[in-house]
Amino acid sequence: MKPSSSTSELFGGLFTDPAVETEISDRAWVRAMLDFERALAIVQARAGIVSEEAARMVVTAIDVGRYDPAELGEGALTSGTPVVPLVRAIGAHVTAEGRTAVHNGATSQDVLDTAMSLVAHRALGPILDGLRGVAGECERLARQHRQTLIAGRTLAQHALPTTFGLKCAGWLVAVDEATDALERVRTQRLAVQFGGAAGTLAAVDDPGLTDQLAAQLGLVAPLIPWHTDRTRIAELAGALGVASGVLAKISQDVVLLAQTEVAEVAEAEGGTSSAMPHKHNPVRAVLVTACTRRVPGLVSTALAAMAQEHERAVGAWHSEWPTVTELLRLVGGAVHGLRELLSRLRVDPERMRRNLELTGGLLMAENVAVRLAARIGRTEAQDLVAEVCRVAVLSGRSLRDALRADLRIDLSEQEIDEALDPAGYIGSACEFVDRALAAHRGKADR
Repeated sequence: MKPSSSTSELFGGLFTDPAVETEISDRAWVRAMLDFERALAIVQARAGIVSEEAARMVVTAIDVGRYDPAELGEGALTSGTPVVPLVRAIGAHVTAEGRTAVHNGATSQDVLDTAMSLVAHRALGPILDGLRGVAGECERLARQHRQTLIAGRTLAQHALPTTFGLKCAGWLVAVDEATDALERVRTQRLAVQFGGAAGTLAAVDDPGLTDQLAAQLGLVAPLIPWHTDRTRIAELAGALGVASGVLAKISQDVVLLAQTEVAEVAEAEGGTSSAMPHKHNPVRAVLVTACTRRVPGLVSTALAAMAQEHERAVGAWHSEWPTVTELLRLVGGAVHGLRELLSRLRVDPERMRRNLELTGGLLMAENVAVRLAARIGRTEAQDLVAEVCRVAVLSGRSLRDALRADLRIDLSEQEIDEALDPAGYIGSACEFVDRALAAHRGKADR
């Protein structure tokens, strides 16, 4: 799909999802603004505020008229929003009676805030579908690799053995939580806006119209107009930011595990280098990372826009339109890329097991100390094993050999071998995987 006019034709396709792009394009914004104007005419006709004939003319003009985003954008330069030229364009297609039902009682911010809610609601559809797909891939990997041993890494160093399934279960829980947050915003926070010029609805004086508009458009009905209360937009941005952070963590894990020196996973369709034919780059993870790196700054912009003057802000709400659009685009692109990445991820359990031995058994030192503690005390055991580990490192020996050579280690050879077996020291890893899988399955069943 060709990127919309608001994205780069050279770079745009790398950072978006075609399904999301359709819902955030310039034409999607115009459609959302027209949907507000159509719904406004319909509910006011039902309430007897405008004639049914006038409302019918407006609906027909909206349905069959041609409203070009470029022309509206050019016309917006004199008013600061595209609503004024849009209303003028609709009015040009109807009679004087029809014009009584165009934009009646509304202000430009009513149109744009409602349009932003509609655009976000519609774009979150494919984003949430994509997140559920990502969760499905995490579930598959967690189940398949429930007992696949891998080195747990803290501060980028080998720590203790864990399982790749538990790593994937961690991804799964985070994705599910981010999905829940976005779903809540979509169903409970994206609201219609209808307050008129200063939030009093003075021109029509019928607050019940807001509820009718919300029902007509499939949005939430707010308690009162929210022209300068931007908590809804901040929550949308924040939830998108959290989802982005979750996706970033997963893609970063993939990049680290795919390094040549680690090679525990690989993208099935890794990219090539323009200069180095041997390379198998984690391209999808790279592009997901590129999307997510830009998100925090946009979330910050949305939060900064919350401080708005009196009953209508001076530019702050204008800044939200491109900010929210780009947030939806980037998170949609990251979701799309990560889902494809995980669906084709190649996992190498043998390499994971071999990498456990890179430190010569040192990552099992805690288990040795635990076993010794029952005989000589916890502090003494930790100090003794720490000393033996230093000897092993300095002498270039394995921990097994160093333990066997130290007469103070009151463990038999069999006990040492058992203590150094990674499979015997993964704690509750498998049970945690099962809990994550059960919780996810419970969500799916609901």
